[in-house]
Amino acid sequence: MNTRHFSQLPKPYLAYPKVIQGLIFKKPKGEKVLPQVEYVVDLFKVDQKHLKAYNEVCGFKNNGYIPAIYLAVLSQSLQMHMMTQEAFPFAILGLVHIRNQIKQSRKVGVNEQLSLSCKFGDLKPHDKGVQFDFITTAKVGNDVVMEGTTTYLARQKTETKAAPKVVESKAPNYEVSAEWNVSENTGRRYALTSGDFNLIHIHAITAKAFGFKQAIAHGMWSKAKALASLNLPDSYEADVWFKLPMYLPSKVEFLTAQEAKNTEFAIRNSKNKKPHVTGSVKAL
Repeated sequence: MNTRHFSQLPKPYLAYPKVIQGLIFKKPKGEKVLPQVEYVVDLFKVDQKHLKAYNEVCGFKNNGYIPAIYLAVLSQSLQMHMMTQEAFPFAILGLVHIRNQIKQSRKVGVNEQLSLSCKFGDLKPHDKGVQFDFITTAKVGNDVVMEGTTTYLARQKTETKAAPKVVESKAPNYEVSAEWNVSENTGRRYALTSGDFNLIHIHAITAKAFGFKQAIAHGMWSKAKALASLNLPDSYEADVWFKLPMYLPSKVEFLTAQEAKNTEFAIRNSKNKKPHVTGSVKAL
């Protein structure tokens, strides 16, 4: 395992030229292998002005603490550079974010000094291609305060058969907690704070070039909006599966089901009731 150290978070936009090159120069065929590398930002404090802007677009309160998902968003800068600076075997613009997990060990104050690291997980078969993880760790000193796993699908021809659908013995007893009018500019507003300027999120015109009828909301915005709407414990795990695209603008319902200290939640279209996100928060 090779390790690259950074004195500060690399800028996401510096990776974009190589992302665009991926549209022109195709990845070579053959066996797909993920780079054995870890990127580490050794010591930093969050930019409180940037955090405030992120909180505003996602719905978090400015309460002196850093949302764990914000640290996961910061790690996306490392992920972008890992995919463009290393021998990454897939086209970046073809990746689909299918799942995101975060684990907060304790609350993290906005003035605490952090280190942030990111590495690849293993490649795994998927009925629509292959999937892989980015594994993120945030520390204060030697204490792990946040762990995250971001799962992507790389679509490709595969002989893997779809797994049989698991019939849940008991579906969550959801209740509608809120209805949100998600504005057309949500993708652009979130991109300014997350650094994720994927064209499918920015405008209907650019989204149509990739086969979408309208721009779609960032999955990580949807998860953040959901978490900001819950009373989160000091330590918890939050696991989310991204389902159907949320077109912008859109009217959606936020659903919750409470069981002891755990919460199941979902975001679905208000009109046709189709799911955009399902997830859970478990107290630790």
